[in-house]
Amino acid sequence: MAREQGRKLIAQNKKARHDYHIEDTYEAGLVLQGTEVKSLRMGRASLVDGFVDIDGHEAWLHGVHIPEYSQGTWTNHAARRKRKLLLNRVEIDKIERRVNEKGLTVVPLSLYFKDGRAKVEIALAKGKKSWDKRAALAERQANRETEQAVGRRLKGMRD
Repeated sequence: MAREQGRKLIAQNKKARHDYHIEDTYEAGLVLQGTEVKSLRMGRASLVDGFVDIDGHEAWLHGVHIPEYSQGTWTNHAARRKRKLLLNRVEIDKIERRVNEKGLTVVPLSLYFKDGRAKVEIALAKGKKSWDKRAALAERQANRETEQAVGRRLKGMRD
């Protein structure tokens, strides 16, 4: 059987980019059971309530929902169990130090297969205030309107 190449996206946490200022991102491997991998290959996962906790110099992913594999038997996994993240010691220490010093949080941004291996992109993030969210939405809307106006102008249409 041929090895998988490239990157296949499984799940994305769009709400995290809306609710947090992303400061730094890391790619981490996941320790999974067999039925979890099969469920992920079917494209089923949710990162909405996920967060990362550093416990005893190990990184753990909590709150990520990977539903039970439909063909699984008694070997099926728990849908919301904590999963170990595979990171270098230096990366774990850096994340732990920044979380403790600056009051940042670590959230998962996306879950994907890279060359056949399950990976999760995690980010050091700082929570946005509600006025930050409104300002970001207003800025995005203004940029969209200017792009549309420029496009109409280039096509020769009137405003």
